Amino acid sequence: YHWDFETTEIETQAINDKLHVLFGVGGNLLVSIGQDGVLIVDDQFPEMVPKIKKSVNELGGVAIDFVINTHWHFDHADGNVMLGPEGAWLVSQSNSREMMQQDRLIDFGNGAYLQKAYPAAAWSDITFDEAMQFHFNGERIELKHFGPAHTAGDAVVIFREANVIHMGDVFGSSSYPIIDTENGGSLDGIINFCRSALKAINKDTIVVPGHGVVSSYNDLADYTDMLSTIRERIATLIAQGASLEDIYAAEVTKDWQHKRPN
Repeated sequence: YHWDFETTEIETQAINDKLHVLFGVGGNLLVSIGQDGVLIVDDQFPEMVPKIKKSVNELGGVAIDFVINTHWHFDHADGNVMLGPEGAWLVSQSNSREMMQQDRLIDFGNGAYLQKAYPAAAWSDITFDEAMQFHFNGERIELKHFGPAHTAGDAVVIFREANVIHMGDVFGSSSYPIIDTENGGSLDGIINFCRSALKAINKDTIVVPGHGVVSSYNDLADYTDMLSTIRERIATLIAQGASLEDIYAAEVTKDWQHKRPN
């Protein structure tokens, strides 16, 4: 993987005057800035942290007080290596903290990446199992874990007043899901997680994906339906005795190929 840290600039999209989405290298950030300080969801890479801080400062924030990691993968949580030692409180689902402490092989399907254990200062300070809440900058911020999905330690983050959810890599608006099967992920888990997330929000909720453009409730619902249909087609073929080659040949994703940008 080639990451262009040097020339990539942070792009900012306002949700409202307190909440912004930041796009850089790696996963999308959601940033809350207000009277209580600065809370960010995900923090990309150490090389991008100075640019993230600059954007936060330009939006009126000072130091980053809290970082919520949607999961422990390097493109969403490597920034912990800088922000943890600087005093930011790091928050994640408890399984993610456990995985941060170990060398873990991440299988992307088209290649694997060995993610080395994080240094102790980059581990989560605060963890939760199924749910927790923040009351910060006038928002009730809900963290929810609906079981293993993209990994064993995914968290979605819901900003109730703004009616925004950050889905992490359980939902990407620009591609089919990457499922980290080496670390607890499964297609069934992603489908279940998305269905549970849809029940926790409403049709006006703004949906921030782990990667890709800011989306809607309907986008997440369509994505969930797509995955359910693909799963059903594959399961039917397996039940009929199909080989892996047979399943490839059946083009179970053909209905969506024209919509997929990469």
